[in-house]
Amino acid sequence: MDLNQILSDLKNCPCGREHTFDLQVCEIGHGILGRTAEILQAAAFPRRILLVADENTIAAADGILEVLRAGGFELKTRIYENLTYARAEQVAELMELSADCGGILSVGSGSLNDICRVASYRAEKAFCIFATAPSMDGFASDTAPILENNFKSSWQAKQPNVILGDTAILAAAPAELKAAGFGDMVGKYIGLVDWRIAKLLIDEYYCDKIAALTEEAVRRIMACAEAVQSGTEEAAGAVMEALVLTGLAMKLAASSRPASGAEHVISHYWECYKIVRGIWPEYHGKKVGVATVVCNRLYRKLAEIESVDPVADPTDWDEVYTKYDPQLHADVRKLNTPTITDKVDPAVLREKWGEIRTIIKETLPETEVLLTAMKQAGAATEVEEVHVNPQLFADGLRFHGYMRYRLLLTRLMPMLGLDPVEILAEG
Repeated sequence: MDLNQILSDLKNCPCGREHTFDLQVCEIGHGILGRTAEILQAAAFPRRILLVADENTIAAADGILEVLRAGGFELKTRIYENLTYARAEQVAELMELSADCGGILSVGSGSLNDICRVASYRAEKAFCIFATAPSMDGFASDTAPILENNFKSSWQAKQPNVILGDTAILAAAPAELKAAGFGDMVGKYIGLVDWRIAKLLIDEYYCDKIAALTEEAVRRIMACAEAVQSGTEEAAGAVMEALVLTGLAMKLAASSRPASGAEHVISHYWECYKIVRGIWPEYHGKKVGVATVVCNRLYRKLAEIESVDPVADPTDWDEVYTKYDPQLHADVRKLNTPTITDKVDPAVLREKWGEIRTIIKETLPETEVLLTAMKQAGAATEVEEVHVNPQLFADGLRFHGYMRYRLLLTRLMPMLGLDPVEILAEG
């Protein structure tokens, strides 16, 4: 990946902002594991490192400890049994463990990366990811979804200085993790629609060039849908590069907007519901992919509505709080004081509805095209595949928007007098 070319293409951006990122090295290819120490030395990475992994990921990267030690690196390690959630308590633990280290190296993906990137940011440490599966889009991001008191929210984090991916290891990752990475990527379609609508209605910051980076990443991954499960290193590398590109887009925008919209928030709603009850919530990207199919259908149905007559947000807040566990109420209240729709003028929403319909039609794929690609990649497409029952599905679709101070098309539905569940049920 040519990082310098990406930055060069963004010089003098019409959006008016100066774009930059902290990622210095991104090496994805065959034999990277054996060159890890050499690459880190060339990047002037600190010699004393806290290496964080779990038993699955350190086994996948078998030999990395020996390579680093032979290369002159001094290691402290924290090897979890099987890290499934990124929690605030783990961030605090890694901050303490890294106190006498210059850098943190995460061996893995997903939650492991998330706790390390936040700990690196807060403890002001250099940060490197050695990826073991192309399973999520946050490799190059500078935000991370963290659970605190069972409420999942985005925390400021550190973008890695170095990202490494050995294609032999990535290609050998479990099929479900590769499918989850694909599911996470197709969610960008919905994220771009929501971002463009926010620009249109409340003049939220938006950049065409950054959006184009995300579109290019999605184009690349859709083009290799059939190869995702092939087990070839070429396919694994292509998917990994696309995942890194979306993380760069988030950093460049200083927001997760280029990579997530309603589909991610719906996934987080389902996840918080399950975690409070001690239920495994499924892989992040798997849920996001299913929520993307739901949103794609919903948004395309909304685009068929020729005119609307919006009103000021009529949300029944008492009802909203019945749809969240009591321990989450304080977080929901904070995110809705004020609530994002306070910025939306019903008259502007009415006037701009035609443009919103155009955004949807021009940005989203036909649902059957999306489904075909996802099935080729082995990704889940049905709500039942992520063990979401009809009631949780309905509640998630209607009430997820209150988990974020972010304008989403789904969050506008009370103003439009429309029920997403009823619209999807129309066939």
